Amino acid sequence: MRAPIGDFDTATPAPDCLDELTAPVANAVRAWSGAVPADQILYVETDPQWADTAVFVERYGRELLDRSANCVVVAGRRGGETTLAACLVLSTTRVDVNGVVRRQLGSRKASFASMDTATGETGMEYGGITPIGLPRDWALLVDPAVVDLPWVLVGSGRRRGKLLVPGKAFAQLPNAVVLDGLGA
Repeated sequence: MRAPIGDFDTATPAPDCLDELTAPVANAVRAWSGAVPADQILYVETDPQWADTAVFVERYGRELLDRSANCVVVAGRRGGETTLAACLVLSTTRVDVNGVVRRQLGSRKASFASMDTATGETGMEYGGITPIGLPRDWALLVDPAVVDLPWVLVGSGRRRGKLLVPGKAFAQLPNAVVLDGLGA
């Protein structure tokens, strides 16, 4: 199958290549029940040596720069409690951690989670974290610009490989909150 965006050799429906995904992502694809059918989540093979954004878009297509999203793990703290959440914003923007995220989580302080926390809690590889397959009790904060795109390139749970997902599917994920001003 031809990828709807980017210059990839092939695009495979995620349900047909579960072995290429980390366990949490594969389990989420198996249990998928959104309005967007699971077979519209596409897996594309990528080489980790091209992972840097500038090099990646040169290799796989310049249009991907405006159609890629980053999923980052944040930690909100209030008193002795820490709340983990994920934020999904276009790769050309930055997450407003100290404003929008902190207020949404009801935290006194918010910051990016450490690499060990992000990978340990998600079961995904650093640099490949995706909103599909996150822990069920986490909030997923999504910038509306991501939801508005017909197709979005995100991590696959691994550094090798990416997912192409219709943007509207992210608003349907468990605990998703579409939040104006998340990406600045």
